[in-house]
Order: sequence, then C-alpha cells, then structure tokens
Amino acid sequence: MAKVYEALRRAEEECKRKIAGSVAPVPAVEWDSSSDAARKTRKRGFSLLNRRKNEVASDSGAAEANKRRIALLEPESFIAEQFRMLRSRLDSLAAHSKLKTVAIASANAGEGKSNVSINLAGVTAMSLNRRVLLIDCDMRRPTIQRSLGIDPKFGLAEILLGHVTAEEAIVSVEGTSLDVIGVRQQPQNPSELLASQEMRALIAEVAERYDRVFLDTPAALSLPDAKIISELRDGCLVVVRAGETSRDDVEAALEVLDRRRVVGLVLNGAEMGHERYAYY
Repeated sequence: MAKVYEALRRAEEECKRKIAGSVAPVPAVEWDSSSDAARKTRKRGFSLLNRRKNEVASDSGAAEANKRRIALLEPESFIAEQFRMLRSRLDSLAAHSKLKTVAIASANAGEGKSNVSINLAGVTAMSLNRRVLLIDCDMRRPTIQRSLGIDPKFGLAEILLGHVTAEEAIVSVEGTSLDVIGVRQQPQNPSELLASQEMRALIAEVAERYDRVFLDTPAALSLPDAKIISELRDGCLVVVRAGETSRDDVEAALEVLDRRRVVGLVLNGAEMGHERYAYY
C-alpha cells in the first residue's frame, strides 16, 4: 500500500497532459451571398463540416472502445501482459482464500474501472478450461456491452425483476470464452435491486457455475451501489487514476468498500515509456 501512495504522490506532482482532438477545417469559399449558387455552396460547406465532425466523433468513440478492450484486441501487447500479471496475483491469493467473485471499484467516475474490468476479465478468460463471467452492475451508466460490441436482449435488471433467468441474459463475446451479463433495462431503483435477495441469489448461482466472476461497479463515493455490491463479493480491486485520484478519495473509498476485503489497488494512467495505455 505504501508503494501505491508513493506512486500517487509522484503522479500528483506531474502536470496532466490533455490531448485535444481537432476537426479538419473546411476550405474557405468566396461567394456572393445574394446568389443561389452562394447559398448552395454555403450549404455544401456546412454539410462537409458536419460530416467531418461526425467522422471525428465516430473515430473517437471507436478508439475509446478499442482502448477498453485492448487486451482482447492485442493479446501479445505490453498492456495485456500487465493484466496477466494482475490475473496471476489474484490466482495466488485465491490459492489461500476464497476469491471467486471480485468487484472492480473506484472512488470516482472516469478513473478506468470499466477498462480494468473488461481487460482483466478478458485475459482471465484466455486461461485454458476456465469459465469467466463479467457482470455490469452499473445500471445507471452501463458501458460494458458497448465496449465489447454486444447487444444483449436482456440484462441484469430483468434477471433481478424475475422476468428472465440468468441463462437467458448471458451473452458470449465472439471470439473469446468470456460471458457477460450486461444492462438492457435501466430501472428507476437500481440500488434497491442490487440490495435485493434476488441479487444475492444471482451471485451465488453464477459463483457455482463459473471459475471467476467480475463485478463492474459504479463509483464508490457518489452512489451507494458499490457499497451494496461490496457485501456480496469475496474480494475487491480498487482502481486509482494517476494524477487525478486524491489520497483522501482513496482512503474514503477503502472505508466505504471495507478495506479488509480489498485485495489490491490498480494504478491506472501512469506514464510508462512509450506505451499509450499505461497501467500498473
């Protein structure tokens, strides 16, 4: 833990680098604004600008989705190896105590929790003869299925409401042995559903069927959901973003999640040589 805090201290001293995307400019066109030709040219210019904006937004969205699943797309990459190391450490801990269900949490939103959930679940599913399930427990702002390119017919809420069975909601990620329970219906009472007996029954059921279950949770300091889920899992990984997550927020998150069940911290976004997506 001391090493993590020292890394946090160093990271907080660095200036955050922000890379701003830019839209290619539309060539200037001279015209007589009173003519029909000018109006048509102006319309084409605006159309071209909007199209380029949409292309940039699309490229940005695709890049973000690829970043979230980099270990699946590039299994031999440096990042994939880092997640394999994390997988090995969890396996070592599991040899000494029960660790079938692991929640992935963070103090605040935007710290890379879902990225870690997807990549860690992905490399764990690469293990031979191992069944792995990833559950998106964020029924307010789900990201798992969009990042993995799947479109579930049913999700976590439908299971907890008794509309479908877990088997009906589980979707396999194409080209992998990873199974996912995503979010289809976004209910008005997600906290109550997560705290229900049905959620406990679901976790118990999938823990029997799978070798490891990962639970992607909402931010710990903004919603009660992560605390609720923390009472259902065997262990918890806390994701910390270098240069952004303060030490006070880390301490507060550990208290909310019950530090006795926290099995480790993941330092996300640290600069490591030339690598684009840096994780400890």
